[in-house]
Amino acid sequence: MTLSSFNNLDKPAAAKELFSCCGSQKWVELMIKAFPFRSAGDLLEKATNAWYYACEEKDWIESFTHHPKIGDKKSLTEKFAGKEQAGVESAAAATIETLARSNEAYEKKFGFIFIVCATGRSAPDMLQLLTSRLGNTRDDELRIAMGEQHKITLIRFGKLIQDFQLPNMSQITTHVLDVAAGKPGRDIGVRIMNKVAKEWQTIAQGITNTDGRVSDLLPAGKILSPGIYKIVFETGNYYSDQKIKTFYPSVEILFTVFDDAHYHVPLLISPFGYSTYRGT
Repeated sequence: MTLSSFNNLDKPAAAKELFSCCGSQKWVELMIKAFPFRSAGDLLEKATNAWYYACEEKDWIESFTHHPKIGDKKSLTEKFAGKEQAGVESAAAATIETLARSNEAYEKKFGFIFIVCATGRSAPDMLQLLTSRLGNTRDDELRIAMGEQHKITLIRFGKLIQDFQLPNMSQITTHVLDVAAGKPGRDIGVRIMNKVAKEWQTIAQGITNTDGRVSDLLPAGKILSPGIYKIVFETGNYYSDQKIKTFYPSVEILFTVFDDAHYHVPLLISPFGYSTYRGT
């Protein structure tokens, strides 16, 4: 349907469609209060503000309960039929089993299931993310999971409403170039952190793709408040996997967000040196 036809639905019907995009009753109620929407941009803005600034922990966790566990093959087959998580469905049985075991450990530690925007990700990618995120605090993990849920919500908007178009990428992007090898730095864990009350908190986490890039760290349309942030790259693991000795177990790049512009923060890395700059 188009946004116009969506706006012409009665409120119960619109609420049902919205709930299929995000399983939080409070979020749906807030969206219905703003219904109908003037434009796709208005829909994006209202959805983002309701999720980040009006909902709270119980609402975020409620939405998580409407997802299958990543790696639970039976649940994936029954609920998603390979649509959003096709990468898992085609993975080797051993990877599926490891994902399932890791999910159990994750849920036991945090009290909610592992949430990741799985579109376009392979099962090994998700296993790498899950393993890395298991080391987070519960507060950090809740922030990451709510961001992943919002990415999923926006993807579902795009499937529901034909003329809903997302911005091309997150406000913060990065790419890694292995200058010693002359190739992209792929499969490197990356996280964005901000400083709150003298403590650094993780707000997003991802891994570099085959081009060494991460373009979806933040949900499209999510704008960070001005301030100092940092990106942490898990370069030690990257070199360890290649059996290469490195001076840097990780690389941290601090940078300032001034406004709502796009910020590209690349990393040029070698085992014993690195550099960065503000890219475009």
